[in-house]
Order: sequence, then C-alpha cells, then structure tokens
Amino acid sequence: MANLPEGYPPLHTTVHGSGPGVLLAHGASGNVRDNFAPLIPALAERHTVVAPDFPGSGATPRATAPLTVDGLADALVAAADEVGLETFTLLGYSMGTLVAVRAAARYPERVRGLVLTAGLAKADNRVLASMDLWRSLLAAGDLQSFARVVALTGFGETFFNSVPEQDLQALYDGIAAGVPAGTPEQAAVVAESDTTGDLPGLAVPTLVVATVHDLLVSPALSRELAAGIPGAEYAELGSGHVPAAERPEEWRKLVLDFIGRHGL
Repeated sequence: MANLPEGYPPLHTTVHGSGPGVLLAHGASGNVRDNFAPLIPALAERHTVVAPDFPGSGATPRATAPLTVDGLADALVAAADEVGLETFTLLGYSMGTLVAVRAAARYPERVRGLVLTAGLAKADNRVLASMDLWRSLLAAGDLQSFARVVALTGFGETFFNSVPEQDLQALYDGIAAGVPAGTPEQAAVVAESDTTGDLPGLAVPTLVVATVHDLLVSPALSRELAAGIPGAEYAELGSGHVPAAERPEEWRKLVLDFIGRHGL
C-alpha cells in the first residue's frame, strides 16, 4: 500500500473496463484524458484502466506541498490502491515517464510492465530552458505567449505547419484556455527530477517509445532511457511531443502489440 503524501489531495481517478491492470501517468500541463485519449478505449476492452489526474490537473485540486517525483509516484500508486488495483502495467507519458520509473523502483512488486513515451530520466538544457520559460510566462499571466511556446515545441514541424493560418488564433486560444492550474508545479518536477539511478534496477518488460520529431523532449532522451533499462524494447513514432494528436493510431498499435506479446 502507498501513503498519500502530506499536502497532496487524493487524485481524481476514472476507471475503465475490466481485466489486468493498467495505470496511467500523464504529462505536465496535461491531463490523463487528453494525453491518453487514443489508448484508453482500446486498452479498456481487455484491461482495467486506472486513469488519475495529478494535482492541479483535471478535477484534482492543486497540492499544498511542493510536487516531487517521489510524491507523485506515491500518489499514483495510492490511486491504484483506492480502486483495488494490486498489480499493473504502468504507462507513462512525458513527465509521467519520470513518475512511472520512480513508481516501478519504489513498488517493484506491484509493477508488471512499463511503457514510456516521449520521456526522459533527467532534463537536458533544452528541457530546462522550456520549463523555465513555462513558469515565467505563467507567473506573468501571459497565457497567449505560453500557448505559442507550447505549440512551437509540443507539435512536430510538419503537423504545426499543416494548421491553416486562419485557424492559428483558435489553436492558441484553446491551449490558453486549457492550461491546468498545477502546470508550474508540474514543470518543476520535470526540471528537478532525476531517475537515472533507478533505470538499471528495473526488471519488468519495458517499451520505450521515442517521438522522433519532438522539439520539447529530444528523442535522444528516449534513447538514453532505453539504453539504461535492462532488456528494454525501443520504438519510434514519426511524431512531435503529442502523439495523441499526431500519430494516435500508430501509438495505439505499438502499445497494444507490446502488451499483447508480453501477456500484460
């Protein structure tokens, strides 16, 4: 059993389907529904999918204590406990890959497999600069500039340039309107966490999915993840940082094929 960290609210969690457990860990400035939209219905056909929102995202209130990767890992597993999920495959996306790896290291008896998409074990200089910019713009209340930074780095070049010019403002407005309240704290987790030391001890089937047109989290960081985890499988998606928007069908197939092959 995991204890909810002091100052963390219980994570608002939805449960879909039935069968072997799948636990989802979403990214910074996102929520579990949007980040995993292409995967949840398909996974729920044969699995119990537990989908929590981290503090400050979705319907989960902001924490009153600083967010840390350890705290998020404990809160994530506590959410699984609340719905009676004993063991599970962990799917982490972006910031969620840091949380998933730390949860697997802290609760090895609970985790049956890992899928890590658009992830990292430690922020490089480009990620650090992006998180600094996120927090600066949000502190200033400049949501329109924040939306443009998110679009520039979150979407691949081809995908972003396919948006008609007359639709750009609507895109920015949509991003600005949907910024979770907890984004600054979540950005701090990305900037401050280092799970490199956890990687060699992971002993479950693992798939690392690199988003090769990613301008926010370099695919090189996914390759480092795969190299650091014994026996990890590695795959690539021709996507920017948001495969749910750019390559949903291909992402879904990679994940389902991996889970099926390993009986997870």
